[in-house]
Amino acid sequence: MKKDEHASPAQAPARHAPAEEKESKPAAPSSKGNGKTQSVVKEGVLNGFQIINQVEAGLVELARNTVTDTLKATGAVANEAVAVAADIVKGTVAAAQEAGTGLLDGTKSIAKGIIIGVSDVGGDVVGAAAQTAKEAVKGAADVGADVAMVARRAVDGIVEAAGQIGGNVGELARAAANGAIEAAGSVGESAVNAVRGVLVGVVSGVKDVAGAALPRRNKSE
Repeated sequence: MKKDEHASPAQAPARHAPAEEKESKPAAPSSKGNGKTQSVVKEGVLNGFQIINQVEAGLVELARNTVTDTLKATGAVANEAVAVAADIVKGTVAAAQEAGTGLLDGTKSIAKGIIIGVSDVGGDVVGAAAQTAKEAVKGAADVGADVAMVARRAVDGIVEAAGQIGGNVGELARAAANGAIEAAGSVGESAVNAVRGVLVGVVSGVKDVAGAALPRRNKSE
Protein backbone atom coordinates (compact mmCIF):
# COMPACT_ATOMS: atom_id res chain seq x y z
CA MET A 1 0.00 0.00 0.00
CA LYS A 2 2.88 2.41 0.71
CA LYS A 3 4.15 1.86 -2.84
CA ASP A 4 0.78 3.04 -4.19
CA GLU A 5 1.16 6.35 -2.30
CA HIS A 6 4.28 7.24 -4.31
CA ALA A 7 4.06 8.50 -7.88
CA SER A 8 4.88 5.95 -10.53
CA PRO A 9 7.93 6.63 -12.74
CA ALA A 10 5.56 7.38 -15.62
CA GLN A 11 3.90 10.16 -13.66
CA ALA A 12 7.13 11.96 -12.68
CA PRO A 13 7.89 13.50 -16.08
CA ALA A 14 4.33 14.89 -16.24
CA ARG A 15 4.95 16.99 -13.17
CA HIS A 16 7.93 18.64 -14.85
CA ALA A 17 6.17 19.28 -18.16
CA PRO A 18 5.31 22.94 -17.34
CA ALA A 19 8.99 23.64 -16.73
CA GLU A 20 9.83 22.22 -20.15
CA GLU A 21 7.20 24.47 -21.76
CA LYS A 22 8.74 27.53 -20.13
CA GLU A 23 12.13 26.55 -21.46
CA SER A 24 10.76 26.33 -25.01
CA LYS A 25 9.70 30.02 -25.13
CA PRO A 26 13.00 31.97 -25.06
CA ALA A 27 12.67 32.79 -28.81
CA ALA A 28 10.15 35.54 -27.98
CA PRO A 29 12.68 38.19 -26.81
CA SER A 30 13.61 38.81 -30.45
CA SER A 31 10.68 41.22 -30.61
CA LYS A 32 12.31 43.28 -27.87
CA GLY A 33 15.52 43.22 -29.85
CA ASN A 34 13.67 44.52 -32.92
CA GLY A 35 12.15 47.31 -30.87
CA LYS A 36 15.59 48.34 -29.67
CA THR A 37 16.94 48.29 -33.21
CA GLN A 38 14.03 50.40 -34.44
CA SER A 39 14.69 52.90 -31.67
CA VAL A 40 18.37 53.15 -32.59
CA VAL A 41 17.56 53.57 -36.28
CA LYS A 42 14.90 56.18 -35.50
CA GLU A 43 17.35 58.22 -33.41
CA GLY A 44 19.98 57.94 -36.10
CA VAL A 45 17.60 59.12 -38.80
CA LEU A 46 16.38 62.01 -36.65
CA ASN A 47 19.97 63.08 -35.99
CA GLY A 48 20.65 62.81 -39.70
CA PHE A 49 17.70 65.04 -40.52
CA GLN A 50 18.88 67.58 -37.95
CA ILE A 51 22.34 67.66 -39.50
CA ILE A 52 20.86 68.06 -42.99
CA ASN A 53 18.64 70.89 -41.78
CA GLN A 54 21.61 72.60 -40.17
CA VAL A 55 23.64 72.32 -43.37
CA GLU A 56 20.78 73.66 -45.47
CA ALA A 57 20.21 76.55 -43.07
CA GLY A 58 23.92 77.29 -43.17
CA LEU A 59 23.92 77.43 -46.98
CA VAL A 60 20.91 79.74 -46.99
CA GLU A 61 22.67 82.13 -44.61
CA LEU A 62 25.92 81.91 -46.56
CA ALA A 63 24.25 82.90 -49.82
CA ARG A 64 22.14 85.56 -48.11
CA ASN A 65 25.09 87.17 -46.36
CA THR A 66 27.23 87.04 -49.50
CA VAL A 67 24.55 88.91 -51.43
CA THR A 68 23.96 91.57 -48.80
CA ASP A 69 27.65 92.11 -48.04
CA THR A 70 28.58 92.35 -51.72
CA LEU A 71 25.75 94.68 -52.70
CA LYS A 72 26.25 96.94 -49.70
CA ALA A 73 29.93 97.18 -50.56
CA THR A 74 29.32 98.09 -54.20
CA GLY A 75 26.49 100.51 -53.41
CA ALA A 76 24.87 99.67 -56.75
CA VAL A 77 22.10 97.40 -55.55
CA ALA A 78 19.72 97.76 -58.47
CA ASN A 79 22.34 97.15 -61.14
CA GLU A 80 24.44 94.50 -59.41
CA ALA A 81 21.86 92.19 -57.82
CA VAL A 82 21.45 89.97 -60.89
CA ALA A 83 25.19 89.79 -61.51
CA VAL A 84 25.90 88.89 -57.89
CA ALA A 85 23.25 86.16 -58.02
CA ALA A 86 24.94 84.69 -61.09
CA ASP A 87 28.37 84.83 -59.44
CA ILE A 88 27.16 83.00 -56.34
CA VAL A 89 25.63 80.17 -58.37
CA LYS A 90 28.81 79.89 -60.45
CA GLY A 91 30.81 79.69 -57.24
CA THR A 92 28.51 76.96 -55.96
CA VAL A 93 28.94 74.97 -59.16
CA ALA A 94 32.74 75.35 -59.00
CA ALA A 95 32.78 74.22 -55.37
CA ALA A 96 30.61 71.19 -56.10
CA GLN A 97 32.85 70.23 -58.99
CA GLU A 98 36.05 70.57 -56.95
CA ALA A 99 34.68 68.77 -53.91
CA GLY A 100 33.18 66.01 -56.01
CA THR A 101 29.76 66.34 -54.38
CA GLY A 102 26.41 66.58 -56.11
CA LEU A 103 25.30 70.05 -57.16
CA LEU A 104 21.73 69.00 -56.45
CA ASP A 105 22.29 68.96 -52.69
CA GLY A 106 22.90 72.68 -52.24
CA THR A 107 21.03 74.28 -55.13
CA LYS A 108 17.75 74.84 -53.29
CA SER A 109 19.37 76.43 -50.24
CA ILE A 110 21.68 78.65 -52.29
CA ALA A 111 18.82 79.84 -54.50
CA LYS A 112 16.68 80.58 -51.46
CA GLY A 113 19.47 82.52 -49.78
CA ILE A 114 20.13 84.59 -52.89
CA ILE A 115 16.54 85.77 -53.18
CA ILE A 116 16.26 86.57 -49.47
CA GLY A 117 19.55 88.47 -49.63
CA VAL A 118 18.50 90.48 -52.67
CA SER A 119 15.23 91.30 -50.93
CA ASP A 120 17.11 92.42 -47.80
CA VAL A 121 18.86 95.19 -49.73
CA GLY A 122 15.91 96.11 -51.95
CA GLY A 123 17.31 94.61 -55.13
CA ASP A 124 15.60 93.17 -58.19
CA VAL A 125 14.29 89.87 -56.85
CA VAL A 126 12.52 88.97 -60.10
CA GLY A 127 15.66 89.44 -62.16
CA ALA A 128 17.69 87.58 -59.55
CA ALA A 129 15.22 84.69 -59.62
CA ALA A 130 15.50 84.32 -63.38
CA GLN A 131 19.29 84.59 -63.36
CA THR A 132 19.71 82.18 -60.45
CA ALA A 133 17.67 79.46 -62.14
CA LYS A 134 19.42 80.11 -65.45
CA GLU A 135 22.91 79.82 -63.98
CA ALA A 136 21.94 76.73 -61.99
CA VAL A 137 20.88 74.94 -65.16
CA LYS A 138 23.99 76.05 -67.05
CA GLY A 139 26.17 74.91 -64.17
CA ALA A 140 24.44 71.55 -63.98
CA ALA A 141 25.08 70.99 -67.68
CA ASP A 142 28.74 71.98 -67.29
CA VAL A 143 29.42 69.46 -64.52
CA GLY A 144 27.23 66.69 -65.93
CA ALA A 145 24.61 66.90 -63.18
CA ASP A 146 20.90 66.21 -63.64
CA VAL A 147 19.80 69.43 -65.34
CA ALA A 148 16.10 68.92 -64.73
CA MET A 149 16.44 68.16 -61.03
CA VAL A 150 18.84 71.05 -60.45
CA ALA A 151 16.30 73.34 -62.14
CA ARG A 152 13.56 71.95 -59.92
CA ARG A 153 15.60 72.46 -56.76
CA ALA A 154 16.49 76.02 -57.76
CA VAL A 155 12.88 76.93 -58.45
CA ASP A 156 11.75 75.26 -55.22
CA GLY A 157 14.21 77.40 -53.28
CA ILE A 158 13.09 80.55 -55.03
CA VAL A 159 9.43 79.80 -54.34
CA GLU A 160 10.20 79.19 -50.66
CA ALA A 161 12.11 82.46 -50.49
CA ALA A 162 9.23 84.32 -52.13
CA GLY A 163 6.89 83.07 -49.44
CA GLN A 164 9.32 84.04 -46.70
CA ILE A 165 9.93 87.59 -47.93
CA GLY A 166 6.27 88.18 -48.71
CA GLY A 167 6.97 88.57 -52.41
CA ASN A 168 4.82 87.74 -55.41
CA VAL A 169 5.23 83.97 -55.47
CA GLY A 170 3.67 83.60 -58.91
CA GLU A 171 5.88 86.25 -60.48
CA LEU A 172 9.07 84.82 -59.02
CA ALA A 173 8.11 81.27 -59.97
CA ARG A 174 7.38 82.41 -63.50
CA ALA A 175 10.70 84.24 -63.78
CA ALA A 176 12.65 81.29 -62.39
CA ALA A 177 10.90 78.78 -64.66
CA ASN A 178 11.50 80.92 -67.72
CA GLY A 179 15.16 81.38 -66.79
CA ALA A 180 15.65 77.64 -66.30
CA ILE A 181 13.98 76.75 -69.58
CA GLU A 182 15.92 79.42 -71.47
CA ALA A 183 19.19 77.98 -70.17
CA ALA A 184 18.05 74.45 -71.01
CA GLY A 185 17.51 75.59 -74.59
CA SER A 186 21.26 76.07 -74.97
CA VAL A 187 21.84 72.51 -73.76
CA GLY A 188 19.50 70.71 -76.12
CA GLU A 189 15.96 69.62 -76.89
CA SER A 190 16.01 66.78 -74.37
CA ALA A 191 17.10 69.18 -71.63
CA VAL A 192 14.26 71.56 -72.47
CA ASN A 193 11.72 68.76 -72.32
CA ALA A 194 13.14 67.43 -69.04
CA VAL A 195 13.13 70.86 -67.39
CA ARG A 196 9.61 71.57 -68.61
CA GLY A 197 8.47 68.26 -67.24
CA VAL A 198 9.73 68.78 -63.69
CA LEU A 199 8.63 72.41 -63.51
CA VAL A 200 5.04 71.71 -64.44
CA GLY A 201 4.52 70.33 -60.95
CA VAL A 202 6.07 73.41 -59.37
CA VAL A 203 4.09 76.03 -61.24
CA SER A 204 0.81 74.14 -61.03
CA GLY A 205 1.11 74.35 -57.26
CA VAL A 206 1.52 78.13 -57.30
CA LYS A 207 -1.70 80.14 -57.16
CA ASP A 208 -2.75 81.82 -60.40
CA VAL A 209 0.26 80.52 -62.31
CA ALA A 210 -0.51 76.96 -63.43
CA GLY A 211 1.03 76.19 -66.81
CA ALA A 212 1.37 79.87 -67.70
CA ALA A 213 4.84 79.91 -66.18
CA LEU A 214 6.07 77.70 -68.98
CA PRO A 215 6.48 79.55 -72.29
CA ARG A 216 4.48 78.16 -75.16
CA ARG A 217 6.44 76.81 -78.07
CA ASN A 218 5.52 77.76 -81.64
CA LYS A 219 4.05 75.01 -83.77
CA SER A 220 6.73 75.71 -86.37
CA GLU A 221 9.47 74.64 -83.89
